[in-house]
Amino acid sequence: MAIKLQAKLRQKGGLSELRNSGFVPGVVYGKGIKNIDVSVGNMPLDKAFKEAGESTLLELEVEGDKTRHVIINEVQVDPVKGKPVHVDFLEVRLDQKIKAEVPLLFIGESPAVKELGGILVKNIQHVEVEAFPQDLPHNIEIDISAINTFEDHIKIGGIKINPKVKILSDISSIVASVVPPRSEEELESLKGEVVEDVSKVEGVVKEEPAAEGETKSAKESEPKAKESEERKK
Repeated sequence: MAIKLQAKLRQKGGLSELRNSGFVPGVVYGKGIKNIDVSVGNMPLDKAFKEAGESTLLELEVEGDKTRHVIINEVQVDPVKGKPVHVDFLEVRLDQKIKAEVPLLFIGESPAVKELGGILVKNIQHVEVEAFPQDLPHNIEIDISAINTFEDHIKIGGIKINPKVKILSDISSIVASVVPPRSEEELESLKGEVVEDVSKVEGVVKEEPAAEGETKSAKESEPKAKESEERKK
């Protein structure tokens, strides 16, 4: 079932008022089409983005226009409030293949982690693929239960995927592996590498000994400060 999202045509300007009323300004663009300024509800956009991400086809129902097949290309988020402030929709043709970055979803449990106490290392989080828009996956599952020992690993070439989707990333790249836990000797050596001299830390100034005749205690300097204040009076 296609993921649908409703939108409205909008005029230029008035973005603050639009956001304050619960809407997110956006633009629809694509090859051979004129940019279209739209607005979408904050909550519906959040729901659609969670379901579709940046690689799943959406049906954008634009009021006063037509339904457009789009992919969420980018969502700009306010760094302070954490709310979306703008969204870019890429309009696509269903009869033309496109390239997209698809996130990897790691599932299962590795025996090398559970039984041998190893540490899972995820080298790659996304892969580039090519497919017709309607065939693009939301994510690609990576079953780490196939990693039984520290010598085992999963490569991009070993990923099981819909034959309608072509992976463009280097098939020899290692997606995930498990490394042995650190020994007590290794942990101790790491502790020894910690810089103990705080003067090497940026922003920390090491106090230098004062030259002879320049050292004064706080008590010696305090009366002078009071004396200068009295003179001002």
